[in-house]
Amino acid sequence: MTAAPSSPISVLQCIDCGHTHPLDDPVYVCGQCGGLLAVEHDLERLRPLVSRALFDSRLGEVEPPYNSGVWRYKELVFPGAPAEHIITRGEGNTNLYRVPPKLAAWVGADRLMLKHEGENPTGSFKDRGMTGGMTHAHLVGATNAACASTGNTSASMASYAALAGIRALVFFPHGNIAMGKLAQSVAYGAVAVQVQGDFDACLDLVRQATRRYGIYLLNSVNPFRLEGQKTIVFEMLQQRRWRAPDWIVLPGGNLGNTSAFGKALRELRALGLIDRLPRIAVIQAEGAAPFYQSFREGFAERHTVTAHTVATAIKIGNPASFVKARRTLELTGGIAEIVSDQEIVDAKAMIDAAGIGCEPASAASVAGVRKLIANGVIRRDEDIVAVLTGHLLKDPDLIIHYHQGTLDGFQSTYANRLRTITPDLESVERLLRGDNAPGLAPR
Repeated sequence: MTAAPSSPISVLQCIDCGHTHPLDDPVYVCGQCGGLLAVEHDLERLRPLVSRALFDSRLGEVEPPYNSGVWRYKELVFPGAPAEHIITRGEGNTNLYRVPPKLAAWVGADRLMLKHEGENPTGSFKDRGMTGGMTHAHLVGATNAACASTGNTSASMASYAALAGIRALVFFPHGNIAMGKLAQSVAYGAVAVQVQGDFDACLDLVRQATRRYGIYLLNSVNPFRLEGQKTIVFEMLQQRRWRAPDWIVLPGGNLGNTSAFGKALRELRALGLIDRLPRIAVIQAEGAAPFYQSFREGFAERHTVTAHTVATAIKIGNPASFVKARRTLELTGGIAEIVSDQEIVDAKAMIDAAGIGCEPASAASVAGVRKLIANGVIRRDEDIVAVLTGHLLKDPDLIIHYHQGTLDGFQSTYANRLRTITPDLESVERLLRGDNAPGLAPR
């Protein structure tokens, strides 16, 4: 007798009805009910293969794929992917900073760390998801890939598509993208398209186009993207010697990271790699807060909004990963909160001045920690990790306008203004006296 074939170790499974698709089926929603799909691994079969010791043994690898902070955890990301076909730039391996005293005091936290995903190759956390998504695109033979983007997704997709030899089509909301991000997409060779509408209109158009023309979709509804993004949590916990914090706080836009973090924590606990779950706090900009509105009402209704915020990376009014993100909060006893744009730019100025730096959307997480501590939701002595999602230079125009006091509608509370002097030592001396800089007396 011929032995029955063993079941696959990973499948695409609908989070609503449980219907499954094979991994080589390039679909993004359930063929039965239209629900979101997730990559589900057979954790019982993986249990004897994975351990803290295995992942620790790969630290310091210099050859791909295990030099990547995503593929170090390959067994929990895409166990069936042939190593030679993985599309990687050595992403991940980002720093977990102990917050300098001045910033910690401003936030009001005794034990705060910052996981800086802006240190990825294209300057944002998107690279973690893109290595997973583009690897799958490559394996299923895609020739074209598309995404809607406020900037970071397009920059990342353009880079990874170039590596994979796949044509990239990126769709932006017209006039609503930071130049640093647009420049990356153009430089990496993507077909860059401005759409006369907001991000949600772009995403709707891309989803229609990918269905009609057989283009591979690389927005966060792609479940392989979230498999890569969940390694933010894997790596952060490994950097903490597998000790879970009390809180993980992150910005919320399309809610892909919120969804991915919940999946990461569920899997790690099921495998015995952590012994407790931290609480998740997702922070939205006040003008782009549909998830927060629904959270406040006990998720009785799914809200959508017309988004307005200077934090363009989270300027999203109808988050694609809403349902998965809600389940993350339910799993972890998590919460949603909002911060104003003024709170975001002030928090950014403080993070930047601490020598760490981030893009505006990233600062929402730190502004959120400050607000939650002030309101007594988080105790100042609790163990907190806040996630910074993008690099300082993603939006340099905002930085200059803030510090020059020319950012329309904002107070430059922590401005570091540019100075102009004449070319003589007396001007330098006046500058030093005026800046009250100790230890800089003339010789």
